[in-house]
Amino acid sequence: MKLLEALSIIKSGESVAGPSFRVLLATGVTQLPLETLFKAHLCLRAPKKRICVEGGLFGDLAGNLERAGTVDGVAVVMEWEDLDARLGVRTLGGWTVAALPNILRSARLQIERIAAALESIAAPVVVSLPSLPFPPIVYSLPRQFSRLEAKLRALLQQFASEAGSNICVLNPYELDRISPVGSRFDLQSAIASGFPYVLGHAEALASLLAGLLVRQAPKKGLITDLDDTLWAGILGEAGIRGVCWDLDGKAQIHGLYQQFLASLASAGVLIGVASKNDRKLVDKLFAERQDLLLPAQSVFPVEAHWGPKSESVANILSDWNIRARDVLFLDDSPMEAAEVQAVFPEMECVVFPKNNPSEFWDLLHRLRETFAKSSVSVEDELRLQSLRAASEFRQEAGSGSVSERFLSGVEAEISVSRDKKSDARVFELINKTNQFNLNGLRLTELEWNTLISKPESFLFNLAYRDRFGPLGSIAVVAGCRDGRQLRVEHWVMSCRAFSRRIEHQALKLVFERLKVDEVLLSYTPTPYNGPLRDFLESLLGPVSEGTLRIDRGQFNEKCPTLYHSVKDAAVQTQ
Repeated sequence: MKLLEALSIIKSGESVAGPSFRVLLATGVTQLPLETLFKAHLCLRAPKKRICVEGGLFGDLAGNLERAGTVDGVAVVMEWEDLDARLGVRTLGGWTVAALPNILRSARLQIERIAAALESIAAPVVVSLPSLPFPPIVYSLPRQFSRLEAKLRALLQQFASEAGSNICVLNPYELDRISPVGSRFDLQSAIASGFPYVLGHAEALASLLAGLLVRQAPKKGLITDLDDTLWAGILGEAGIRGVCWDLDGKAQIHGLYQQFLASLASAGVLIGVASKNDRKLVDKLFAERQDLLLPAQSVFPVEAHWGPKSESVANILSDWNIRARDVLFLDDSPMEAAEVQAVFPEMECVVFPKNNPSEFWDLLHRLRETFAKSSVSVEDELRLQSLRAASEFRQEAGSGSVSERFLSGVEAEISVSRDKKSDARVFELINKTNQFNLNGLRLTELEWNTLISKPESFLFNLAYRDRFGPLGSIAVVAGCRDGRQLRVEHWVMSCRAFSRRIEHQALKLVFERLKVDEVLLSYTPTPYNGPLRDFLESLLGPVSEGTLRIDRGQFNEKCPTLYHSVKDAAVQTQ
């Protein structure tokens, strides 16, 4: 991105009428070119928000952080001179051997000061460690890793490894990948204006930091082919012992692919199979090949038949109950990838580079970018198990409406928590749930924390299990109360929990636990929240956008029999 292009993007964003998104760009260098590029990238990543980027004083990174007010995010760009001015080019007289121990002590204190300032900031923080070449202040050969630089980098690594949960440190190797180390520093600009970067490097920093601060939602599932993709060879021709994925079979990239998919599955990414194959052979291979790196229990569902791949993909999407845009499809055949793409234009379809290890390595990087998440929750680990349980639930329930006899025998248990402490799963449900979502509103961490910190606010977090297995935390109801009336501002429920009357139990709990006579629902229809609308209309009749009112008597009259046992969850402690 060039500066003129960045300015044009920023100008276009000035007309956005959405909520503001205030970000502190904390750095000790001259900010303007970097700030312009950074703001433009934020505008691209958050097009529905009014972006405001605030700066600070030149040469005072730690002070800028200490003076940070209430913001939605912080981007920290650290350079060597922020640790000690003698490590820069605008301060003279400090490059003697005698000065080196003092520089190290000074830098250690400054890192501690920066870390302390960051601990006091509640908003999400992204940090870039020094990215410019270490200054030539030591007496060792340039090709030798000097003790001073090694100790300073160790201090920075310790800072990065001990950073709080709200702090994300930019991976320096990713920065190296897109911005060559030898072409980052502009000495003339650093001396003349205090801006030390060539514009290409500033663009790389701006892009990566904006991408960390405003993250795109990761995809939820990957559908893979089998023959010449998950393994090398054609199962129907080579047999279950003839296909391979190892060094001896010259098929190591297929083994690496299996290993990578297993890691995704362990982090909660859904892995499904769409293969033109004999189902009995596929099942036999998964059962008998103990050297398979992607175990059968990590894959669901398996669609193996001779029909179109798009048919298999449709069945998998139905089992997962997610949208095509949230899934990536991988196949070694360009024709198969094109066929699926034609039927599901929103789906990302990728050709597996079975004969090109270099392209395969790039593919792993792309997949990591596509499915990345900041942490793995208990619900992530339960996701596949709960989908299997949901499938068994649907199969045993049969087609049509779920019978009373069936619901009464599933041994359903709901665990309800009203703890308003920060919970990553609750925040994830609010921002990722689409089908059962009261209004589709997405919140920043600051907006969410502000809501639940109000004395009059309430929060219900519901977890569910039955004899088919646990679903984990699957529903959130949040808002504010005023006397015996309250407004529900956010109400979401995972699609995995449909057809179990959990939504009825959630509303019943709100009436009973909060002892209110009337509930106001802040409802907005979206292209996706039809299931939520259907539920509301079952209680209220036809609904339209706005504040919906439902009183306790009205709810009790329409509420079906509920068979859940309800218990209070243990209160979290810190």
